[in-house]
Amino acid sequence: MLDPTSLYLSNPALLEDARVRGLPLIVALSGYAEAGHVAVQIEHAITDSLPHEVVARFDLDQLYDYRARRPHVRFAEDHFEDFQDPELSLRLVTDPLGRSFALLTGPEPDLQWNRFTEAVVGLARRMDVSLVAIVSGIPMPVPHTRPFIVSVHGSRTDLLPVKHAWRPVVEMSSSAAQLLEIRLTEAGIDNIGFTVHVPQYLAEAHLPHAAVAALEHINAVTSLTLPSDELREAAREIERQIDQQVGASPEVQAVVAGLEQRYDDVVDASAPRSLLVGDESELPDADEIGAAAEAFLAAREDEQD
Repeated sequence: MLDPTSLYLSNPALLEDARVRGLPLIVALSGYAEAGHVAVQIEHAITDSLPHEVVARFDLDQLYDYRARRPHVRFAEDHFEDFQDPELSLRLVTDPLGRSFALLTGPEPDLQWNRFTEAVVGLARRMDVSLVAIVSGIPMPVPHTRPFIVSVHGSRTDLLPVKHAWRPVVEMSSSAAQLLEIRLTEAGIDNIGFTVHVPQYLAEAHLPHAAVAALEHINAVTSLTLPSDELREAAREIERQIDQQVGASPEVQAVVAGLEQRYDDVVDASAPRSLLVGDESELPDADEIGAAAEAFLAAREDEQD
């Protein structure tokens, strides 16, 4: 068996520092099908505004498929430059009130998921983390005009007062973050996951308000103060653009109105919960959602052209 610690290069002095003991760990991995780009927005919001140090950096040459997800590079007149090398790292971060936490961000590994999750569990044990909070986004048949629903899962769903009524048994394509949640639970490490329900017809867009919803839930369970002001400001502009695009298409308006009606019928305004508690007939079918997605994306492409 290959040693999972060979997947990363750690900062020995920092890893043994008392400052990294007993901290909460936030995990935000950007994946191929990550709806709303929630994880990458959280990473930038935190690392661009809060002081941080690298505790461990993973060897992406062992984990990343460069041909499937080709990094960008710039061609400047007569030469190439600025190769955007992806990075998957564990950082020690300090919030504005001086409280520390650990942050694991970067692209979801394409390879060696078992070794990767074993390595993360090993680091969590070594740091004696108090709680692991995992965030992600998933496309759902919900309207952009209503508050985001956030599904809570993991071993410590008791940390939030809201009890979600959605209790299905569903088989789906998995992610490294989901496998990590399973491995953390097996190892007896407290963890909680937050999955933001992103409108399916906007799944490919950067939605700052989806990232804000995730940050609010993380703040609630960790008592941290994570930056969201810039995301909130960006969200107002994005919402304006979305409303403008939707307003230009009667077909999209009709689909959004249907999603709003189903949302309002199912969601109790006094206690937000998952939208999938009702019968399947309450939800839009694939043709409706697909038509909305195609119309919306086509409108965006026309505007960009």
